[in-house]
Formats: sequence, structure tokens, C-alpha cells
Amino acid sequence: MITILVADDHAIVREGLKQLLTKTGDITVGGEAGNGQDVLRLVRAREWDALLLDMSMPGRNGIELIKQVRAERPKLPILVLSMHQEEQYAVRALRAGASGYLNKDSASEQLVAAIRKVVGGGIFVSEAAGELLARNTMRDVDAPLHTLLSDREFEVFRMIVQGKTVTEIAGDLSLSVKTVSTHKTHLMEKLKLSNQADLIRYAFEQRLLGDQSS
Repeated sequence: MITILVADDHAIVREGLKQLLTKTGDITVGGEAGNGQDVLRLVRAREWDALLLDMSMPGRNGIELIKQVRAERPKLPILVLSMHQEEQYAVRALRAGASGYLNKDSASEQLVAAIRKVVGGGIFVSEAAGELLARNTMRDVDAPLHTLLSDREFEVFRMIVQGKTVTEIAGDLSLSVKTVSTHKTHLMEKLKLSNQADLIRYAFEQRLLGDQSS
């Protein structure tokens, strides 16, 4: 029996996943986490066959959470299941240590197949994510400028285009306003943009806005 930990801040999503996976006969949800702190607590508490992880949860989340789980449990397969399209996070998640990345719009059969594959030691990527990985590996000269951003700069970038102020971002990320302002300056330089309107336009053109929920 495959025993997984499901991490998502929406109880209705967790319940739906439990019902879906129970029907497989070989996969069971042994634990649930609604925020980043609970993920780390449960990961440390026992062994799991896999972690099914949403990218956006209260507390520590996203890329940083993947990196910390990987550091503490290097053999634990992490399958990301997120509302964010592949263009936003797939490559970053895989580079951080995830074993797979699926959009929540994926068919249930694909999710089950992905869980079985990562538990078996494989890597699962959708066709879209695979193309993004190939482009990044090839380091095409035409690769989008946002691929040059650090993980933290990319997080600040996404929060800016969501309409959050530097002060709000600082509070959400537990950083100083000065640090966030520095990240903003650096990302604007890397994207070769001069104002926030250009930043939002770039995000729209690169399909980086997407669904802002988790």
C-alpha cells in the first residue's frame, strides 16, 4: 500500500483527493497538512511514500518548502499539484527537488499515474513542463528573461503583479521592506523593464498571471 501525505490549505480539496485515491485500492492518504508548518511537522514525524504538495499555502510554502523537505527527507518523492500553470512554477519546482509537477486541471487518471511513478523512483512531468525543461536545459538565447530571476525574485515578481505593495510583500515573506525593494530593483533590471505597468504587461504576455489562488 502506498501511503502519502496530502498538503493543501483547502479542506474540500484534501477530502476530494482522499476519496479519489481511496478508490485506487493501492494508495491511501495517511496524513493531511493545511499549511507549511504542518507539512514539516508531519514529514519529520514518520516515513511517507510520497508528499502531494500544493504550491501556495499559509506559512512556509512553494519553492522554499520543497527545498527544506528535500534537505530533511532527501529520499521522499514530492509531487506538486497546483493551480499554477507550468509556465509559472514547474521548472523551478523540479529544480528545487520535486519529483513531478501537475496542474490541478489534470485528469484524475494522470494524478494516480504520477503518484505511482514518483513512488517508484521516477520523474513525472506533463508535456508542457517537459518542453519548458528542454528549453531551459538548452539555454536557448530566446529563453524568456524571467528564467534568469532567482526563486525569491520570482516570488516577489508574482506578488507585485498581483497588486501587492512592497510593504505587504515584506510582511507575507517575513522580510524587511528594504530587502524586498532590493529584490524588486534586481528583477526589474533583469527583465529590462522600467515601471510596474511594463511588469504587468510582461507577466500577461508570458502567461505568468494565471490563477492567483492555490
